[in-house]
Amino acid sequence: MKKLIIIPAFNEEKNIDFVMDDICRRAPGFDYVIINDCSRDGMRSLCRRRGYNYIDLPVNLGIGGCVQAGYLYAQKHDYDIAVQFDGDGQHDAAYLEPMYQAMTEQNSDIIIGSRFLQRQGFQSSTMRRGGIRFLAWLIKVLNKKEIKDVTSGLRMVNRRVIDDFCRYYPNDYPEPETLALCLRKGYQADEFPVKMRERCEGRSSINMPRSVYYMIKVSLSILIDHFKN
Repeated sequence: MKKLIIIPAFNEEKNIDFVMDDICRRAPGFDYVIINDCSRDGMRSLCRRRGYNYIDLPVNLGIGGCVQAGYLYAQKHDYDIAVQFDGDGQHDAAYLEPMYQAMTEQNSDIIIGSRFLQRQGFQSSTMRRGGIRFLAWLIKVLNKKEIKDVTSGLRMVNRRVIDDFCRYYPNDYPEPETLALCLRKGYQADEFPVKMRERCEGRSSINMPRSVYYMIKVSLSILIDHFKN
């Protein structure tokens, strides 16, 4: 099975060496591609100097377009498995092989690295956890499936889901919406307990105003997608 790690990266020059060292040491059975989303720092020159495998997007596409570029790469190069892995150092590559094993044993189409199954490691802010619980409730009501960490960016998918994501992937804040989409289409979605770290350097792009927009936009998108079919 060919397995690919997709690393979306925007202005992650200070974090990417840590991420790559973690992947090379702890997930040797996976290939990787860094998707540089038109970063304004030294990401491009760093990737070139280090010899990292990367795609340099000509314009900034945002997280959705950036990740979809990775899925298109996976499809083009005939990967069986693809996993989204943040470029900020929050995810731990030691979980990738166990996640793949669990995915195989459970016959999952998508498996999500969940912070909330064992509640260890970085748990995000109180406000964000409240928003995550609401989105998890909404998805459970609509799709009759409980997923606790619906916003986790650590998610592994099989070839069928790769092909679907190549056809459509939301532009921004895509994780809950794509999960709801997968459940509506009948894909088997499961969770795997992980610990996450706080980001190594920099800060999240989701501030208070963006959090309000996030909740409204994602909730409406999930509802519209559910009832339009």
